[in-house]
Amino acid sequence: MPSVTGVVRAPGGRVLLVQQRDDECWSTPGGAIELDDASPADAVVREVWEETGLFVVPTRVLAVHGGPDFLVRYPNGDETQYVSTVFECDVESGELRADGDEVLVAKYWTLDEAARLPLSPWLITVLPRLYLETAAAPWYATPSWRPPSV
Repeated sequence: MPSVTGVVRAPGGRVLLVQQRDDECWSTPGGAIELDDASPADAVVREVWEETGLFVVPTRVLAVHGGPDFLVRYPNGDETQYVSTVFECDVESGELRADGDEVLVAKYWTLDEAARLPLSPWLITVLPRLYLETAAAPWYATPSWRPPSV
């Protein structure tokens, strides 16, 4: 399922994480791209707004993630495997707040603080990359598939 996530930084290098209501794990704000979203960039603006009250502007694509590590099992038994485009975002306006529906808490964390939180499984492996503020090329897993030998 196509999805988006927003990486929003505060001064001092802290990154915005949200605590999900369904499993109480922490992740970046984001979610599925909906049928009426004009683009993934529009989806990340909408998702960050809905979950945190912040109106953001995507500034670049940081990463594209997917595969078995991005399988999500919901408390009701539903499962989906996300392919997520990760956008770096700047805050244009708004006031930080959790929506109270999907998100219990929205807060900025340092890497050391975030590493001690109960994190969504997909975030555990990519967390350190969220704190890099370099202009490096977007990150994605190195391909491992090879055509069968002839």
